[in-house]
Amino acid sequence: MKSKQQSKKIIISGGGTGGHIFPAIAIARALLKIDSKINILFVGANGRMEMEKVPAAGFEIKGLPVSGFNRKLTINNIKVLINLLKSLQRAKNIISRFKPDVVVGTGGYVSGPVLYAANKKNIPTLIQEQNSYPGITNKLLAKGANKICVAYKGLEKYFPNEKILLTGNPIRGDLEMTEEKRNEGFVEFGLDPNKKTILVLGGSLGARTINQAVEANIPGLKSSNIQVLWQCGKLYHESAKESMSNNDQPENIVLRDFIFRMDLAYAVSDLVISRAGAGTISELCVTARPSILVPSPNVAEDHQTKNAMALVENDAALLIEDVEAEIKLIPVALELIENDNKLKIYSGNIKKLAIHNSAELIANEVIKLCAI
Repeated sequence: MKSKQQSKKIIISGGGTGGHIFPAIAIARALLKIDSKINILFVGANGRMEMEKVPAAGFEIKGLPVSGFNRKLTINNIKVLINLLKSLQRAKNIISRFKPDVVVGTGGYVSGPVLYAANKKNIPTLIQEQNSYPGITNKLLAKGANKICVAYKGLEKYFPNEKILLTGNPIRGDLEMTEEKRNEGFVEFGLDPNKKTILVLGGSLGARTINQAVEANIPGLKSSNIQVLWQCGKLYHESAKESMSNNDQPENIVLRDFIFRMDLAYAVSDLVISRAGAGTISELCVTARPSILVPSPNVAEDHQTKNAMALVENDAALLIEDVEAEIKLIPVALELIENDNKLKIYSGNIKKLAIHNSAELIANEVIKLCAI
């Protein structure tokens, strides 16, 4: 155990997607609020977005040459295996030099070798599982973990019950909803405060099926009495702009490739259309926004469908399958947004599922493990 005079050292590992990176950064910031002298080191995967996002947030990061296995038998998996072995050795070296008190994993394949190496050295570890159905990496790491922080109930099916703590997922800290923000949002996006607003989200890059559904239904949206704030993502921006142009630039559809002020976007929305990533669902819970969820079929182990069903089973959201979205999504949304009673039910029920101060709850558990 460290003396009280020595600064605590924490390694945080996770990445590959924003859903793993943002919680990691939020936990780091919460740790520094508890003790500004804590020394935090991130470990990510070379070439992935954490190698850019983490330094931009003001933290040091080391990279491993790790990547995910292809589920089909391919020659590339030999290279993946070699890189995994290299990553295990590099993770051991990083831990030996840094000498962390605790190692935190927020998911993604990069956290595997780091937490495995920590377990071998009897360093306390904490897993933060964002999804309602855990990934393979976290399932494998659970046996050696001291604490497993989860965002959904019922994960004792996959993890040892005595290690589980329900903390929710850390989200961005500016999502408090106020009437002032709603008014600011109408100005920010050039929207009419007297019309109901559908917020369409597909992540920072874009969701093909959701964008195609909007594009196919622009005439119907244009003739409706509602308005749309449409984040199409960078990959689909040109296609979306062309669709808008072909329909004489509907004044009630505001197109953005990326929305930086998500707090204002949520504030103006009466209904949200989105994929069902763990981070987005946590944001919808905290902001109490009625939503139609279209789970991505392209994620490991169908995580997003399971995340969405956790809301649907509580009458807190509506689910439309990806294969049906192009035909059903917008007509269903136009019908739902006029049903004030159903919107109120969804909003009330999703609000009950929100867990606030998640990053602080997790950070406190990390501090407790430092004393082991």
